[in-house]
Amino acid sequence: MTRDAVRQLLRRHQDALNRHNVADLMELYADDAVLESPMFDTVRGRDAIGRSFDRLFTIFPDFTVHMSDALFLADGDRAAEFSRVTGTHDVELFGLPPTGQVIEYNAARLFTLRGGVIVNEQRIYDFRGVLERLEKTRLDRELTMASVVQHALCRTRHHGQLFDTVGATLSCRAIGGDFLEYVDLPGGKLGLALGDVSGKGPAAALVAAMLQGMFSIIAGDDPGPSAVLARLNRALCGRGIEPSFATLTYGTLAPDGRFTYANAGHHPPLVLTAAGVERLTEGGPMLGVFSDVQFPEASVMLGPGDTVVAFSDGVVEAEAPDGADFGLERLLEVVSAHREAPPQLLLDRVLAAVRDFCGNASPGDDITAAVARYRGDLDKKPELQSNGPV
Repeated sequence: MTRDAVRQLLRRHQDALNRHNVADLMELYADDAVLESPMFDTVRGRDAIGRSFDRLFTIFPDFTVHMSDALFLADGDRAAEFSRVTGTHDVELFGLPPTGQVIEYNAARLFTLRGGVIVNEQRIYDFRGVLERLEKTRLDRELTMASVVQHALCRTRHHGQLFDTVGATLSCRAIGGDFLEYVDLPGGKLGLALGDVSGKGPAAALVAAMLQGMFSIIAGDDPGPSAVLARLNRALCGRGIEPSFATLTYGTLAPDGRFTYANAGHHPPLVLTAAGVERLTEGGPMLGVFSDVQFPEASVMLGPGDTVVAFSDGVVEAEAPDGADFGLERLLEVVSAHREAPPQLLLDRVLAAVRDFCGNASPGDDITAAVARYRGDLDKKPELQSNGPV
């Protein structure tokens, strides 16, 4: 065949491909033609090749080949063309569920021609890379869904007759290992827990969700902060999973203003009063290290307007572009300056200060903070006003 005749045949081939016209494509193949493809392996015979095209157009309903004449070579009965292929993944492919992702890859097709038809076609492209991109799309979608679920599990507000609480979690990835939980306890008490599982990503998020669920069950009958942490610790040690370490601070606020807390290796919470800021430093080791350890309790009396601030290490360890840490001193300055602000505004100021400090740097760890305000005055309405994120 002449070069022009080969060019015309391959133009007809491309046109039929882009129209998804299998009948027109089959006119271009010999009865005993052979197709070699990374997707379909070796296909023998025109009818089998036609079925492979049907399968291709089902997998990618908008399959399109983009080719220019500059990417065409011909020498006697051999020809090669180089193209860019696009298509949307709409059905299961080699065990991968449909992603709806538009993929794009470069392909080379080598043809052997005889008597004006194709007797052999060999397709060359990085099919493994195509599958990896589809798998990444699937994982990204699942992580997005997991992120929605995780944020739904993190209650950002909880109000009672004697207290107002607000919190927020900013994950450094789609999902993270921090968790925040409130629980209503017998006698009108409030339970507040803030935890941080070692590691990042899906594994840490799964352990965090497990601990959050166990906490809600264990804390419900109010055995006390020390007992709750001890039971959580034994449960985590007994599972032998990775990551298996977590820090957790848990406190209960009683109607008379008594705040009783225990700490498992977590940053000490802060108490804001008219006299200043106090760190609640009583504590024990992190969860998941030793199964038989104890977690001592301590109590402080809060007056009307006093506030508890709990936070994860992602707050104080947040880094500026130059590598400096936000640090405890900056946090103390922020909470002191806004001690009398409504809880939501106080929380907003803390998070805004961390964001401003980090600038354009991405957070290296999850950031979680919670604010609990003890009102103590039954006739006083909850402070629900907020200026929103700053």
